[in-house]
Amino acid sequence: MQLPRKVIIGNSILKNSGEFIKNSEQSINKIAIISGKNVKNKIAGIIEESLSESNLQFEWVIAKEASFQQVDSVTSLLNDRNISLIVGLGGGRCIDLGKMIATRLRVSFVSIPTSASHDGISSPFVSLKGNDRPYSIKADTPIEIIGDLDVISNAPYRLIASGCGDLIAKTTAIKDWELARDHNNEYYGEYAAKLAQLGSRMVIDISKKIIKNEITAQLTRTIVEGLISSGVAAGIAGSSRPCSGSEHLFSHALEYITENKCGLHGERVGIGTIIMARLHNLDWLEIKDSLKRIGAPTTSKGINVDKDQIVEALLLAKKIRPERYTILNRLDISSSKYQDILDELGILD
Repeated sequence: MQLPRKVIIGNSILKNSGEFIKNSEQSINKIAIISGKNVKNKIAGIIEESLSESNLQFEWVIAKEASFQQVDSVTSLLNDRNISLIVGLGGGRCIDLGKMIATRLRVSFVSIPTSASHDGISSPFVSLKGNDRPYSIKADTPIEIIGDLDVISNAPYRLIASGCGDLIAKTTAIKDWELARDHNNEYYGEYAAKLAQLGSRMVIDISKKIIKNEITAQLTRTIVEGLISSGVAAGIAGSSRPCSGSEHLFSHALEYITENKCGLHGERVGIGTIIMARLHNLDWLEIKDSLKRIGAPTTSKGINVDKDQIVEALLLAKKIRPERYTILNRLDISSSKYQDILDELGILD
């Protein structure tokens, strides 16, 4: 079981990041910061000043794409640089890259998210292009997570709404896990399941407090804490089961079909959760209404896909990861039946 040693969340804490990082390990030779160009331009000064004040050596690596090719090239670049810790600074792309590079180099990883778009900020899983499997694979868990709420709050609202979609997806992920326990004799972790489930219920409650796509500082903190807890649940379970079920398989299938031109991760799984909740005979309307209030897409138009692509993704989903037992394994649904269900749910524009 790999879990973060420390989680630090607060306002204007990036200026203390050097101290936090220095205290995360007994001895640090040099740090490599994996970041995007825009993020570096915005907050490099704060990070560099804090690291320098803590007498930490560092170098920047600008991430071009979230791919295994990029992992290979950066790992090769850093292999003889005496790096003892990797920092992933930015959104999901840079954090996943940093996580995988740290795993390859066998050094510690610190996650500093600049947005709250999905639970990868704390989980031991990464999703990168170039993998022969269109879903997440295991890496090492961050030893520390530093979440500056001022920075995260300044990210586009769409990213926070996407994070809510990823959290609400735990509703169906847990139901799929229960099915796998009951029908496929799979390990089921009660504590990890309850922890992940807490995040999905929290989003439904939060949705009732949002007015005109405006989230208060306290709600932002709650969402960030929920995403971190969700990733920790995966670490406790030793698999992505608490966080990822049929709704994620649908999302991966849609990515594959559209060549990743289908909205953000949390947006796709949010729509997937509406559909899979219907298949599980859950209250899908509550989920849909919650996502609507948050401002997340609930229709095919909202993620730039058409009816045929949605149906194709639903048919393909259970083949994406055959060993992962979900509601899609229990039901044999035809293309025409899926179209009827999508009409019923109001998914198709």
